[in-house]
Amino acid sequence: MVGKLLKRRPLDNPELPETIHPVLRRVYRARGVKAPDELDYALEQLPSPWLLSNIKTAVTLLAEALAQGWRILVVADFDADGATSCALAVRALRLMGAREVDYLVPNRFIHGYGLTPAIVAEAIARGRPDLIITVDNGISSIDGVQTAREANIRVLITDHHLPGVTLPAADAIVNPNLPDDPFPSSCLAGVGVIFYVMLALRAHLREQGWFARSGKREPSLAPLLDLVTLGTVADVVPLDQVNRTLIAQGLARIRRRRCCVGIQALAACARRSLENFTTSDLGFGVGPRLNAAGRLEDMSLGIACLLTDSPEVAQQQANELDALNRERREIEAAMQNQAAIHLENLVFPGEEKGPLGYCLFDESWHQGVIGLLASRIREQVYRPVIAFAPHDNEELKGSARSIPGLHIRDALDRVATRYPNLLTKFGGHAMAAGLSLQRIHLDPFRAAFLEVLEAQLDEETLEDIILSDGELDRWDLGLAETLRDGGPWGQGFPEPLFDGVFWVEGFRLVGEVHLKLALTTLDSRQRLEGIAFRCLPPDWLEVGMKIKLAYRLDVNIYRDLRTVQLVVEYLEPVER
Repeated sequence: MVGKLLKRRPLDNPELPETIHPVLRRVYRARGVKAPDELDYALEQLPSPWLLSNIKTAVTLLAEALAQGWRILVVADFDADGATSCALAVRALRLMGAREVDYLVPNRFIHGYGLTPAIVAEAIARGRPDLIITVDNGISSIDGVQTAREANIRVLITDHHLPGVTLPAADAIVNPNLPDDPFPSSCLAGVGVIFYVMLALRAHLREQGWFARSGKREPSLAPLLDLVTLGTVADVVPLDQVNRTLIAQGLARIRRRRCCVGIQALAACARRSLENFTTSDLGFGVGPRLNAAGRLEDMSLGIACLLTDSPEVAQQQANELDALNRERREIEAAMQNQAAIHLENLVFPGEEKGPLGYCLFDESWHQGVIGLLASRIREQVYRPVIAFAPHDNEELKGSARSIPGLHIRDALDRVATRYPNLLTKFGGHAMAAGLSLQRIHLDPFRAAFLEVLEAQLDEETLEDIILSDGELDRWDLGLAETLRDGGPWGQGFPEPLFDGVFWVEGFRLVGEVHLKLALTTLDSRQRLEGIAFRCLPPDWLEVGMKIKLAYRLDVNIYRDLRTVQLVVEYLEPVER
């Protein structure tokens, strides 16, 4: 944790009400909140779904599918966003009267990503659908959409990934990242996009008199907000006001246990209390267990867990997902050890600080875990990282993770533009991307990637900066709860982080990898507990010394006892 640069967040100067706690008001100012209505998370504040490009074409197609009793197949991605998107689409369509709705999720090891020709062939073999709806994928599935059209299958793409120059020839594409799309948020996760499509479909069906004619009661879609919340948090999309509103509404339902039994079962496996549920519980407790299915086996298990209404079945499936997550952790730990050896053996002549980015490959690495591996290495080296694993004898699959200041998907696009034959395919976002290439192209790609980084990165971008919201002069339970409830917090709207100097009264290792600290404040000598996750005790740490911390003020709940805890993100010695 040493070696980072600690800075204070600059404060904007908006007029925020004095009724807001002064510390929370400071936090909001540092995040650019300029008016109280930006903190209003009522559903009425959400923008209209009719602002999305092509939404009318999409809902007209869906309404025809319902009226004609078409066989509908939802094709999902194999991560948590894809799983929640799929479960939401299936649940919503059934609520609105769809007669035949099924789903198919690609196996990352067999089919690869998205609506591929192989997935279309499998869909036909299972019983040809009349309509395929993609969720959290499809914007780059040019060949797959063409295969579906040749088989006389209609295709509706719902996605949030950045589009390429050429779009698939689908019947309709709904994606807030389409060029010139007027929807005010480009940050929706895949599950947010399909939720908006279902909102528009319900409104269209209401206007057409569908519910009255079919004798069905118009469904409420609010019960699906738990899925929207889980998928949005797990996909680590920026939490603009639209996403914060969706998450705030979903968390409120989860805390009242008005969520699907699958989420309840996954939370129980993660030992998370629903009554005090936060975005951290979703991001670090529920999300990884759901993701484990897609990383190691087949995300169909995760989708089934989110679709069942049986608490017993959900708990059994959640237990299987929990076991897969434990296996994933073991695989990831072994891969991290191998990656550390790779990093030690890398020699870059003339580069005292190491390269601008890393492209790492090991024959034994698991392609379902390379994304996590790239994230962990990125945390250590603070450089863009791409980790590769073998797909077959000829092809490698890569997962890229970036740092603020470098749009990784655009960087890959620059490589592909300069060297058209290197990449088989790629796609993604600013901070994360996936790619495929032939084994023989790994070294040329590595050189091309570093060439692009050389043109885009500077010393300032490469500084690993921790932004603090300043010092605190109190550390009580009430303030910790106020800060927790001031969210939702997440990507782009980070949880409050403070800095300060403390006395070290003691320290120990817990769970083999977490540093537990006994601290006292300098002035009041108030005793506090701190924990630094995945941090071994530094060589310089001693009892009786002063240390400077960057920390989050957290509520620790143990056997119904609620206490204040500092979750340490950074520590450094203070000169005596």
